[in-house]
Amino acid sequence: MAPLIVLTTVTLLLRVIGTVAAAPLNAWRPALRGGLAAMFTVTGITHFAVLRADLIAMVPPALPRPDLLVTLTGILELAGAAALLHPRTARWAAAGLALLLVAMFPANVYAAVEGAALGGSAATPLLPRTLMQLVFLAATVAVLWPRTAAADRRAGHLAGTEAHPGRTG
Repeated sequence: MAPLIVLTTVTLLLRVIGTVAAAPLNAWRPALRGGLAAMFTVTGITHFAVLRADLIAMVPPALPRPDLLVTLTGILELAGAAALLHPRTARWAAAGLALLLVAMFPANVYAAVEGAALGGSAATPLLPRTLMQLVFLAATVAVLWPRTAAADRRAGHLAGTEAHPGRTG
């Protein structure tokens, strides 16, 4: 539940800041990128600290080296979070993170079905866990969604080359 709270809170906060004071955030896409970056930073850090042992236990037994898989997915989440913040790499990062969410879903199913503990509490049941994963996947896909020149004009000026769809480099 914490990742969903981070995603929602940071996205809404950045959107409000964009409306009031920061023109580059005065659109949903940059605010969503920031929310996703915050969420993946939080979840990536847990792969190395707070919940590491629980995350290793979540890996289905059929997969080799759960410790290595948790480390690798943590690194990918942190790298993806950083790449979401730059307009030139955001779409690549969103695509990679979407694939990562799909690849990690079996571990989420395993944890829910087996009743694995996460932070001392029972894992989120399968249906709510699946719905949250779909929200995270939808958010990453929303960053990938092609923009139009009309949408850019409505959103005002955005950071980097995103503000000039016809310009390259």
